[in-house]
Amino acid sequence: MDEYSRFVDWDKMDVSAQSQDTKELTCTDFHELKQLARQGYWAKNHSLRAKVYHKLINNIPCRTVTPDANVYRDIVVKIIGKRSSSSLPLPEFVDNSLIPTYCLNAEGVGAVRKIIVCIANQFPDISFCPALPSVIALLLHYSKDEAECFEQVCRILACNDPSKRLIDQTFLAFESSCMTFGDLVNKYCQAAHKLMVAVSEDVLEVYSDWQRWLFGELPMAYIARVFDVFLVEGYKVLYRVALALLKFFHKVRAGQPMESDSVQQDIRAFVRDIAKSVTPERLLEKAFAIRLFSRKEIQLLQMANEKALQQKGITVKQKRQNVHLAVHAENFRSEIVSVKEMRDIWSWIPERFALCQPLLLFTTLEHGCSLSRFYSHSEGHEPTLLLIKTTAKEVCGAYLSTDWSERRRGGNKLSFFGTGECFVFRLQPEVERYEWVIIKHPELASTGSDTENHAQPASSTLSSSSIPSDRLSPFLAARHFNLPSKTASMFMAGSSECIIVGGGDGQALYLDADLNHGRTSHCNTFNNQPLCSESFQISILEVWGFRDTMNG
Repeated sequence: MDEYSRFVDWDKMDVSAQSQDTKELTCTDFHELKQLARQGYWAKNHSLRAKVYHKLINNIPCRTVTPDANVYRDIVVKIIGKRSSSSLPLPEFVDNSLIPTYCLNAEGVGAVRKIIVCIANQFPDISFCPALPSVIALLLHYSKDEAECFEQVCRILACNDPSKRLIDQTFLAFESSCMTFGDLVNKYCQAAHKLMVAVSEDVLEVYSDWQRWLFGELPMAYIARVFDVFLVEGYKVLYRVALALLKFFHKVRAGQPMESDSVQQDIRAFVRDIAKSVTPERLLEKAFAIRLFSRKEIQLLQMANEKALQQKGITVKQKRQNVHLAVHAENFRSEIVSVKEMRDIWSWIPERFALCQPLLLFTTLEHGCSLSRFYSHSEGHEPTLLLIKTTAKEVCGAYLSTDWSERRRGGNKLSFFGTGECFVFRLQPEVERYEWVIIKHPELASTGSDTENHAQPASSTLSSSSIPSDRLSPFLAARHFNLPSKTASMFMAGSSECIIVGGGDGQALYLDADLNHGRTSHCNTFNNQPLCSESFQISILEVWGFRDTMNG
């Protein structure tokens, strides 16, 4: 076939899709290269793909001392000796990962284990890297020999560009990526997330499989197309494809009984057999149709999740806490929601807080209907959960990302703060979660004078979540990252006279100072149902905090 065929079993390769036309890749412009990768320009020519991979990987900025092919030739005999490659013990950092064979011949399958062992020798700082076997197996299809493949993988691992994240090499990085993926699913795949919550005891356990779907279960023709784009665009591509896989799983399997007792196993089986449902082109098309956060925004979210894990002392692999068990039936008591309803709410909150347990901070039944007492009991806690039961037995609430003490920045005026992680929800009569929106300052500020007459709020006080491209997503608190305050949009407002929470899809909550009356704003441009009655009487109001059980 060609000089890159040494480790390929051509009986397994889809040669019908291979073109023998001689092609060259001469472009260097990033945007043009990105389009060619997405279109599969080099996907149908084995030799061209090999040359493109080498070119892209050789352009990765690396540490000054990065092991190359000559290093492999020097160490492989010393390390492997005369042992059979099949008997080689693999390093712990691959975490018993699948070693996919894809379309490798017997020599190629043995070469994967040899290269893994030699990389472990040269990279003692790698502590957790379950994607490594798949990356090595894939690149062997496009390598002249083991040494060349070793060098290419080393360059990927030794990338020292802080803006170019490639493969997770520590448990902290891996685990935070799982939490980040869970956050992205919660925002961009709500229907699939709802299914995961319904059929799984621990959704984070399901989402911890997301890299395995790509680097383990996905067939050769698919992972190669993903890798084409990954080498050009980076880590964000992996999130996109995993989200697309989950969307397709939900579309194909929704309404059908699970094929096994575990949704994890069902998703793995679906990905393995994805050729029955989706082509590689359709998978990528779906992935890039998702209007995902920018690379910088995802990096900030990843940093927030890493920080949360570090604060909890989770930096090495350990038995994962069942997230749904964070709400213990024997310890949880609320006059508004049941244990099941609280667990449903817990499935909506950011993953870094789902590890915590609910802690009752304020209830009108005990502390009375006083806004000042509401503030005094809520301040110092971030985030918080607001629950309201009306006299009409409606139940609604809000997840509030920011400490209420932030309201003091405005003095006696209605002060605006918060992040895009805020959302409002309804539990009774029907369950509904509303995506976030941005509160418009002038209109809401003027509503303070309407406190006494409970006037109907104007829908113009809210706008849908269209964020300027030159601004960081308000999904994250700007102050966590020392960013200018103007980069944070406003979702909460508080003064001595009222509380306002902008929740999403045209929904907002407005509560009076006596905590007896409230009203909602509902934008008629949306087809969803209102949060609750436009004007309502509060029966019970509770505020819950998040207790970090791991740090006492």
